[in-house]
Amino acid sequence: MIKQKSIHRHFIIYKPYGVLSQFGSNDSKQQSKKFLGLLHDFPEGIMPIGRLDEKSEGLLLLTTDGKMSDFVNSQKVEKEYYALVNGAITSEAITQLSKGVEIGFDGRKYQTKPCKVFKLDAAPNLPERSKKIRDARHGPTSWISITLNEGKFRQVRKMTSAVGFPTLRLVRVRVGDIHLNTMQVGDVVEVFGFL
Repeated sequence: MIKQKSIHRHFIIYKPYGVLSQFGSNDSKQQSKKFLGLLHDFPEGIMPIGRLDEKSEGLLLLTTDGKMSDFVNSQKVEKEYYALVNGAITSEAITQLSKGVEIGFDGRKYQTKPCKVFKLDAAPNLPERSKKIRDARHGPTSWISITLNEGKFRQVRKMTSAVGFPTLRLVRVRVGDIHLNTMQVGDVVEVFGFL
């Protein structure tokens, strides 16, 4: 009997703010939470490639292919984020971020790897977030781009806080060569492979 090769399925989604990067559970503590299954009728065996925390939004890849997931999660694939930070960010803070900063991870201190960071000249053209972000009466804000080859839990938020500019909004806009482009919040697109 010849074993038929299974055909894997892949999706690109714009994860909304307030949705967990996982599929539901029967845990009573999580019954009030929103999961990815609300966005689409995904096939069995689907898994998110990496995660975005509940308060983060943007590009999330899903696949039924574990090898694909391992490759995208490896440090060979860049992930770019746009972060709205509290305050008028300084060139010194950007330099610190790009060289790597010390953050807490798993109860230990962790030095982030060098990465690409720059200030955006204008606010990016992103859909409005469902939950309002504080307005200009509370002082200035800045948009920055951070491109990482690693992805520790809440890493970008911890990095911007470490240099004195906490993140107010975080949107992943790129994974490798896949860009958010004109996708809208909650969009789900099936694709035929990521690479």
